[in-house]
Amino acid sequence: MVKIAVLQHDPAAHVPMRKGDPTPVQRNLKSSMHPFAKARERNRALNAAKMDKMFSKPFVDALEGHIDAVEVLVRPAESLTTVASGSWDGGILLHNLHTRSQELNLPQAHKGKVSGLCFSDPKGSRLLSCGVDKTVKMWKMSVGDGNDDPMAVFPWKTSFNSIDHHRSDPLFATASSTVQIWDETKSAPISNLTFPTSNETISSVRFNLAESSVLASVGSDRTFTLYDIRTGKAERRVVMQFRSNALAWSPTLPTTVLLASEDHNLYTFDVRHLQAPVQIYKGHVSAVMSCEWSPTGIEFVSGGWDRTVRIWSSREAGGPSKGPGGKEIIYHTKRMQRVTSTMFSADARFVLSGSDDGNVRIWKAKASDKLGIITARERAAMEYRESLMKRWSVDKDVSRIMRFVVFLSYQTRHVPKSIKTAGELKHTMLEARRVKEDRRRKHTRAGESKPVAEKQKTVVTEQT
Repeated sequence: MVKIAVLQHDPAAHVPMRKGDPTPVQRNLKSSMHPFAKARERNRALNAAKMDKMFSKPFVDALEGHIDAVEVLVRPAESLTTVASGSWDGGILLHNLHTRSQELNLPQAHKGKVSGLCFSDPKGSRLLSCGVDKTVKMWKMSVGDGNDDPMAVFPWKTSFNSIDHHRSDPLFATASSTVQIWDETKSAPISNLTFPTSNETISSVRFNLAESSVLASVGSDRTFTLYDIRTGKAERRVVMQFRSNALAWSPTLPTTVLLASEDHNLYTFDVRHLQAPVQIYKGHVSAVMSCEWSPTGIEFVSGGWDRTVRIWSSREAGGPSKGPGGKEIIYHTKRMQRVTSTMFSADARFVLSGSDDGNVRIWKAKASDKLGIITARERAAMEYRESLMKRWSVDKDVSRIMRFVVFLSYQTRHVPKSIKTAGELKHTMLEARRVKEDRRRKHTRAGESKPVAEKQKTVVTEQT
């Protein structure tokens, strides 16, 4: 047997020891220096991702009452529970999200489609509505008085497509063939905001949340226009490749605006530089009909013709994904039809969607959130698990569990076949286009024009 000589240090030579004391062991008591610290943390992150997936049940409830498609949703700025919805049947409903009941029902508010709603004050005591019957009506949101007559009626020559109220003054803007500014005390518009050589139908108009004298609109001739009510004219306008169906101003970045486009994409623009979009969000496989920011400004929600509701992070660009695994979260049900309106709740915990089937659906903004009272200990555990998943999101196994698409069918974890097929076809087409343009850039002779970047192709021209 081979004898092995090793270094042996007598602890008594440098450590004072008493009779019966255990032999001292030199080790670092810091938890992060433990030899198995990373393995333990990874295992906890893996379990946290599995729990997040297991408890993901986003659908909360459906608010019924309309007999036709829900066209528009709106909430007052200072209310957590009040939501108003307008439908193609001409009816307006006032919902209470806490009790999930109807507070007010106006079944014949307009003759024909209700195309726009907005509250005239932050507390939600008065509601303005417009429709294809060429009228704007002001309603008093008093519950239980039995009075269904409007407080005021503002008639006009053409039908209205959208409406928005000024943040502080008794003014509101409407969208029809032009953008018009109205005073609540007058029966005719006080100014018409048009762009020279413009002949379009305005589909949506919104006041800026910070600079309330500035408003923006999108029109049928693929335009996005900025107006200033102080000068009474249009300031700038860009013509895009495709038509935009909706717009929303960011609540935290006053110069950022979100556009929902007909080309299946969403675009964020900085109004100081309209030559190209700041970011492009891809994922929908059909036209995007609505978009709205979260009150925190970190996320936004969109609804499309592909019968899905998608929640996006504004800090991550969405890209074409082959099946499940995109950066956005997708919600859908078998009975939900084309989504025409979407909205975040005032506390950013819930998402509301209105669709062609006449229902207003309530979803969790985070699919695995717990409803009800959460203790401090539970909140700390949830935040710890969330930080673990974020830290270990680059791990192969953790990211594989995190990359799933949340929706109501908890058994399969797959998107509907029609959306999956359309997404794969779109991915193939976009990839082929990208390869073709890369080859053209590589082999184009010096002096000849090369294909431009995708962001540069979004805006056709800019007009001032």
